[in-house]
Amino acid sequence: MTVIIPGDQATDREVVGGKAANLARLAAAGFDVPEFFVLPDAAFEHPKLEPELTAALSQLGAGPYAVRSSGRDEDGALNSHAGQFDTFLNVAAAEVLEKALAVRASSDGATVATYRDLRGLEGDQPPSVVVQRMVPARIAGIAFSADPVSGLRGNTVISATTGLGEQLVGGEVDGEGWTVDHGGHILNAPQKPTVLTPAEAQDIATLARDAEAAFGHPQDIEWAYDGDRLRMLQSRDITTQLRPAPNADDALVVFDNSNIVESYPGLVSPLTYSFASYCYDRVYRGFVGLLGLSDTQISANAPIFANLLARVDGRVYYNLGNWYRALALLPGFSLNRGYMETMMGVSEPLPQELTQGIGPAPATGWHKAVELLRLTRVALGLATQAVLLPRTKRRFLERLQGSLTHGPDLNRANLTELAQAYRTIESALLDRWDAPLVNDFLCMIGFGASRKMLERWAGPKGLTFHNDIMIGQGDIISAEPAQRIARMSKLVRDQNAATALAEGRAALEAYPEIAAEFDDYIAAFGDRCTQELKLESIPLTDDPSTLIAAISAGAARAPVTPKTRDEPDWTALMPTQPVRRTIARRFSNWARARVRDRENLRFERTRIFGHARRVFLAMGRELHARGDLDAPRDIFFLTVPEVLGAVEGAGMSRNIAAIAALRKAEMETAETRPDPPERITLRGAAINAGAHSAPPPSVAPQAGDRRTGTGCSAGRITGRARVIHDPRTESLHADEILVARNTDPGWIAVFANASAIVVERGSLLSHSAIVAREMGIPCVVGIGDATQWITSGEVIDVDGATGEVRKIND
Repeated sequence: MTVIIPGDQATDREVVGGKAANLARLAAAGFDVPEFFVLPDAAFEHPKLEPELTAALSQLGAGPYAVRSSGRDEDGALNSHAGQFDTFLNVAAAEVLEKALAVRASSDGATVATYRDLRGLEGDQPPSVVVQRMVPARIAGIAFSADPVSGLRGNTVISATTGLGEQLVGGEVDGEGWTVDHGGHILNAPQKPTVLTPAEAQDIATLARDAEAAFGHPQDIEWAYDGDRLRMLQSRDITTQLRPAPNADDALVVFDNSNIVESYPGLVSPLTYSFASYCYDRVYRGFVGLLGLSDTQISANAPIFANLLARVDGRVYYNLGNWYRALALLPGFSLNRGYMETMMGVSEPLPQELTQGIGPAPATGWHKAVELLRLTRVALGLATQAVLLPRTKRRFLERLQGSLTHGPDLNRANLTELAQAYRTIESALLDRWDAPLVNDFLCMIGFGASRKMLERWAGPKGLTFHNDIMIGQGDIISAEPAQRIARMSKLVRDQNAATALAEGRAALEAYPEIAAEFDDYIAAFGDRCTQELKLESIPLTDDPSTLIAAISAGAARAPVTPKTRDEPDWTALMPTQPVRRTIARRFSNWARARVRDRENLRFERTRIFGHARRVFLAMGRELHARGDLDAPRDIFFLTVPEVLGAVEGAGMSRNIAAIAALRKAEMETAETRPDPPERITLRGAAINAGAHSAPPPSVAPQAGDRRTGTGCSAGRITGRARVIHDPRTESLHADEILVARNTDPGWIAVFANASAIVVERGSLLSHSAIVAREMGIPCVVGIGDATQWITSGEVIDVDGATGEVRKIND
């Protein structure tokens, strides 16, 4: 009977030792373990060991082999004995017995004795010996299914090297380091990997986690790639102290920025985020109150409204679960859940797992009648609000003007006065956001309903007609900047003032007419800038360079004759339907007024945000003067409660400069990373979102020379495209077609010189669509890959009626 124990029988730890028992357990669990056998203590006293060893090696297969120790206490839960015994690699068959004896002899070494003394272990019995087929490793290394340094159980730490991993295990070389979380997301990787690919790192992390599952305890594994085959070389319990495992939290959380990115693109400062969160909280409390929710219901659901937004790696997202919960409170939700979901305006539906437990089931029977009654009450309330809207709007504008003009002189105000000025913004405006709320809701209803009405009564011609009647109102304030820029461009061209304009505002003193127009523009639209809802953005009052660039571009192009629009001919559209024609005309004109008021009130929002920006900058000035901040603009790295707490007494720390410095460093690091994906799905606490924020792999744009989006402004233009990512540093050449991922009102200086507009995101009511219709230039939105598909300089054809964009081959 042989005394050599085959690998599949090496299960008794007392006989074969810890390493061999672990290998047998791994192989039995299905891990790809190289073939091995064990020489137990008794084998070395057996007279026929050599012939039996030769037979066992023959069964194991051609060498070379690895000869390793497997002590009773080795690779245990408390003591690893890592590196204490000798290991021999690439051993020829004829040398296996010699090396096995050397392994056993190493147990008498001073390092083993010292290790056992320090660990309080008794006995000095030599280890059993594992003989295993060598893996011709392309790359090899170690991995910990929990971080042994930080003690975190959620991260797998990998170290890899080319060839065999023995020098890495022995600490003789530094490996290439990777960190992968338990969701498979790479948290840390070399800037330029030379050993592993991301996919290989994820596979190794999975191997380590699978070993942890098999042993029921975090594992320290050794692995190797044999070509493309990932092999498990050994596994043992991590013996360092780890943090306790957190309680399971499987709550599904979905963040999405496919809509809000138009308002808050890229990195957003803590001050802006906290200000925006407060605005959303107060405004949408007012919104659901407008739609019939009682104060008691709103207060009971306060956490929902306080957490409509999330911030991931410095970027703003909607918390879709809370948006859905807010909608579920509204009358009519149980009658049409699907329609309510479309109101959120996201690019893909919510997971059923998230929605199925929110809100009431579809209403039937008596409950349906009750819900219809609630809807009727809401409809009557909205009708009343529609009648009272002129008065509501007038009072809102009076409060706005009072807040902007009756406050303290911000240049001279102290911190107490500035805090009071901000509190006035909250109480007089943000907490009483009635006119924009009422008008926005009525606009959404009126625009959609009038569009459907014309489509139903006049067919496809009705849709084109609807676009026509929504333009040319003359008093949409968003079109005024383009008109003023065109006027200034003409003056610069007529007076040969291009050189003076390029030198800046001071040089325009020699051209008083242009200087007056320029100053009037800044006075009216100085708060309108790119990313104007971000408090940290630089307004035109501080940096008018984008305005100067737009005027210069307009002056360089040939004079443009303003397009004239004929009054829409309702009779031609519905020649034989006078009653329907009258109803459609009146309702469409009402909707048209709501679109106008929506855009105009959004400009008033810009003024409010501009005022808030000036108040906070003045507070930054004062805090810097007192020595509480290192620089005035460091205030943007604090939150609104932290700023007010420093003044009013609710602050948690006096060292706000250190807080600002920490956040500033975090944002600078976040700026080096690409934008996370537009949708992030995770389990548990939102703090885990950072681990899910790796951008999606880049996908090449689809082939083809045509795309179809949403036509927003009729007309057809063929011209050269210009892809603009940042209008602060890029500009259009004369008569080029603007192609952008998304736009905001601050892009007006670019719009002013565009012959057409193509945008990846947006809708019929987005700012780019409204301004394009008002300016009379073709506009198509919803071409999802436009900035990748189209290259600057390419000739494209844009049909603003059909939504088709086509490449023209030169």
